[in-house]
Amino acid sequence: MKAEINIHGSRIELRKGDITAQEDMEAIVNAANAKLITGGGVAGAIHAKADPELSKETRKFAPIKPGEAVLTSAPNLPNSYIIHCLGPVYGVDQPSDKLLQRCYSHALKIANENRIESLAFPAISTGAFGYPTEEAAEIALSLFKQSISSLNYVKRIRMVLWSESDYDIHSGVFKKIFG
Repeated sequence: MKAEINIHGSRIELRKGDITAQEDMEAIVNAANAKLITGGGVAGAIHAKADPELSKETRKFAPIKPGEAVLTSAPNLPNSYIIHCLGPVYGVDQPSDKLLQRCYSHALKIANENRIESLAFPAISTGAFGYPTEEAAEIALSLFKQSISSLNYVKRIRMVLWSESDYDIHSGVFKKIFG
């Protein structure tokens, strides 16, 4: 399952799959926790493959606050980098929409500053942090559309959705935003 669109010489993609198996992406994004350690969901999957080296590397950056992001290498993964973002806990970290947008924006900024050409995002904050999937998809995909033309180095942005239902929701939002 996939959807994609080319805009200003760059590509925005949706894929159903595993964030840790994106071999053609230079970087992946971790839906991290504040301590940047293993946990459930995306952080658990990434740390399961990248530890113990990743935990040693992230320790120096922790803790981070909602909306913040940091860059590390990607030990034991097929990617060169991991950008760790802390999304908001829905209904707790306020304003949730601005913090989620800041999380995605910071990841794109870090990628661009480090001349990363391709990166794959999970649906940040939509799992254990409770963000409604459709609202989160609208924030992420709208930001990608607005930002893509101003990024000098990032040429491929991919959202990787674990479940079929998450993919279906994102696909509907993708069609709404990109036509």
